Amino acid sequence: MQYLPSFLLLGVYPLHVYLELEVLLVPLKFVLTIILGCDLEPQFNEPYLATSLQDFWGRRWNLMVTAILRSSVFSPVRRICTHFLNSEWATIIGVLATFVVSGVAHEVLFLYLTHEPPTGEVTWFFVLHGVCTVVEVLVKKKTFVGRWPERPLVSRLITVGFVCMSSGWLFFPQLKRSNVMERRAREALLFIDFFKRKCSFSWCT
Repeated sequence: MQYLPSFLLLGVYPLHVYLELEVLLVPLKFVLTIILGCDLEPQFNEPYLATSLQDFWGRRWNLMVTAILRSSVFSPVRRICTHFLNSEWATIIGVLATFVVSGVAHEVLFLYLTHEPPTGEVTWFFVLHGVCTVVEVLVKKKTFVGRWPERPLVSRLITVGFVCMSSGWLFFPQLKRSNVMERRAREALLFIDFFKRKCSFSWCT
């Protein structure tokens, strides 16, 4: 990956994370389905088709974590804030608090992955997305609703482009400096190669 142009890495890194999580979570879902005897909801809902940040974070990306944060952070914060603020401001603060908590949780995860002190970059990534999500919702609500027809293709390009650009700026630099992404890529390739050899052996026998 180190030989790819920077602008390509903006798309490769998010795609790598998405595919890696899918590969890891699908077998886990299969095992839990057998143990629990019920079908579990998918963790991702085609995030590359998101038409807005609200759509991306709320309905498409890492849905289990989204549900946990909604019940453990957003709803309690919003409920407390409604005692002092109107519903709109309570919702805004709930959204921002959720993104901040997610950022701090990722700082802890990055500390485990890199064994380096937190830089704050990943927290700022989530703060940026929290602010932009709030602005996006307010602008749609107050200005553009009903003015002209939505264009899903344009919305998807803007949303996915923003996610890739901002993650390349703030989410991945610490992982890149620590060579975590390269190590994970090599591990993934080794796993795929091992799986292919096992399948080939089983097919031959």
